[in-house]
This record gives sequence, structure tokens and C-alpha cells, in this order.
Amino acid sequence: MASITLNKLVKRYGNGKTVNQVIHSVSAQIDDGEFVVVVGPSGCGKSTLLRMVAGLEEITGGEISIGNRVVNTLEPSERDIAMVFQNYALYPHMNVFDNMAYGLKIAKVPLVEIQARVDKAAKILELGEYMQRKPRELSGGQRQRVAMGRAIVRQPQAFLFDEPLSNLDAKLRAHTRLEIQKLHRELGITSLFVTHDQVEAMTLAQRMMVMNAGVMEQFGTPEEVYSRPATTFVASFIGSPPMNLLKNAPDARPGTIVGIRPEHLDITATGWALRVDALEMLGFERLVYGRWLHGAGNELVIVRSDETQPVPGLDTIIHVTPRADRLHTFDAATGKRL
Repeated sequence: MASITLNKLVKRYGNGKTVNQVIHSVSAQIDDGEFVVVVGPSGCGKSTLLRMVAGLEEITGGEISIGNRVVNTLEPSERDIAMVFQNYALYPHMNVFDNMAYGLKIAKVPLVEIQARVDKAAKILELGEYMQRKPRELSGGQRQRVAMGRAIVRQPQAFLFDEPLSNLDAKLRAHTRLEIQKLHRELGITSLFVTHDQVEAMTLAQRMMVMNAGVMEQFGTPEEVYSRPATTFVASFIGSPPMNLLKNAPDARPGTIVGIRPEHLDITATGWALRVDALEMLGFERLVYGRWLHGAGNELVIVRSDETQPVPGLDTIIHVTPRADRLHTFDAATGKRL
């Protein structure tokens, strides 16, 4: 196992007037045995960042270290990492055992050791009964477990996951997340996991890097990122529904955006007045969408309430009170937390 260090990492395509910089001086320390998730919207540079660590993309500037080695000029095969991709990339003519063992055979690992490594990975991933099946005889979730098994038998210093759950349905994604958590607890191998899904990020990460247009906006635990977002982008991206970011909140200071999560607005007898625009009934909770009834404000405000609260009618007026200790303020010009 090994730590991964990113030091002022830069990636540019093209030159001169056609230059396109997609990674902007990203620095981060991923500790030995840590599970870090890189999360952000499509096109934010998260997969490019991962491919730079893997050696699949050249580095324009900065430095990457895996363990005690600077790996900038090393080929992917020399970096002692294993990747799991969105596409399982299994050999269709090989059974599960041979798919998992293939890389070890190419590396001329002794057959006894290959058998031991594959058996151990199969036990961890509960693949024992499928070892003689071909990929076409497996479900999507089982194929992804085979792909993870193929990475495990390599016994690398680090795992790199590039949106490995994107092709699975919602139920299988949830189940496979649990398997990945279990896998990390058992193996303790340093892992870098890329996803656009904030639920995956929040549930899997020990720490998470939130990317936006090639910039790392925040690096912290899921609790830190959710409770104290560093920027308005993080506040709006992390959380479902997202944080309310209000330019016209009552008593707001000029030049300041006020942030409040929907669950931290309480429906009360008096307070901020909202006209109800829409409702989402989600069983155990309700989402109320309303708009200000004061000043120049016509901003949308989302309120989360539970099933014990009465359901407001459409176009009715409700009042909400923010919890004072859960208010956030951001600079309107820079978007940064104040």
C-alpha cells in the first residue's frame, strides 16, 4: 500500500491561442489506506485527473507521487496500480477464473500463487459459484465484481475506480456500494474513486474532492463538505435537494449570499413568508417549493418537512424560520464562504 500525492497538477491540451486548460493546479494528499472520492459534474476534469494518476494522460505540469516514487514519467504498468472502469472489459471467451487470472499469467506468476490469489478474491467478492461461467452468463453486478476481482489479485499499491457503477441500475448500485465498502475494510488499499453521483461520494468517501471546471473547490470529509461548504458551487452540488442560496433573503447584508439547507427551514406560525409553488410527496418526507413574498425577491426556496407536518395547499402562504446556527454566508462576487 502507498499514499498518493498530487502537487500542483496541471493538464492542458493544445498550444497558444487554442490552449485548453482542464486541470488547474490541483494539490492533495491521499493517505496510505485512505478511500478518497473525486466528485463533480460531467466535464469537470475528474476522470482526466484519475487518468493522469494512472499514467493514461500525460502531465502538463506538477508532480504525482505514489508511495515514495515520483511517477510522472513512468508507464502505467510501472506504477503498481490497478484500475476498475465503467466498462467491465472482460474477455468474453474466458470464464471468470481465467479473466481474473489472466494478468497474473502474463506476468508469469507461479500457478500455485495464481490459484491462491484468485481463490481469495473470489471469497471476498462471493464469486465462488461463478468461476466457470462466461461473462455473458453473469448479471451486470456480477461482471463488475469480476472486474474488481481482477484488480484485487494484482495486489497493487492503489486502486483507481473510474465511475465503475454507472452502468448498473439503482438497486445494484446501492448493493455494489456496500460491497466496495466491505472490500476496502478488508484490504485497506489506498483507493481513488471517481463519480458524478453525490450519493456514491457521500456514502463511500472517507474524504472527498469536489471538482468544478478543473478546480478542486473543496477537499474534506463528507460531513465537512456537507456542513461547511467552501463555496456556493459545493453548497449547490452536494445535497439533494441542494442548499438554498438566497440573494434576497430577509435582513441579508449587501453583497452576501445566504445559504440554508431545506431541512433547516422550519414551518412556523410567523417568519419568512412564502407562496407555495409545488409539492413533492416522498412518503416519509415532503419537499415544499415556494417563493418570497417580500421586496424584490422572487427566488425559489425549498423546504423539507416530515410526515408529521400538515401538507400545505398550492398557492397558499406559509411561514418558515431558519435555524440560526445553520445559516451560511458566501461572498456574492467570489462565491467563497465568509
